[in-house]
Amino acid sequence: MSDPQDLTGVWYGRYSADQDDQDNGFIALLEEQHGAVTGTISEPDQGIGGIRRATVHGQRDGASISFTKQYDGTGGWTHSVDYAGNVDPDGTLVMGGWVVEGLTGAFDMTREKFDAEALEGEEDIAIVLGRGA
Repeated sequence: MSDPQDLTGVWYGRYSADQDDQDNGFIALLEEQHGAVTGTISEPDQGIGGIRRATVHGQRDGASISFTKQYDGTGGWTHSVDYAGNVDPDGTLVMGGWVVEGLTGAFDMTREKFDAEALEGEEDIAIVLGRGA
């Protein structure tokens, strides 16, 4: 049986700073293998427009997750940010905090988990309604 807290998948998140009004959304594409977490994060650059991109490297141990987000230079950002949080038992919500150069804040990210039976039922309905193949 697979681990429901495995972080592999697409996550939609938001982070905010404790010290100022910094608040931004992001999309994370994560892959987990034997507790090692890697992936990418894309987020809007609210200052100059466009998209900032970063890589993710970290570790999950049970419900605990820690990772470093390393910006790749897009938008002029090259620093890294350390994140730590917890995954809920269903593997659909991660909440925690981040720190970079003395600044701190909170983050959360969610994903939808699909079950094959529910998707097959929706596909059957679409076919009956003439929307599927």
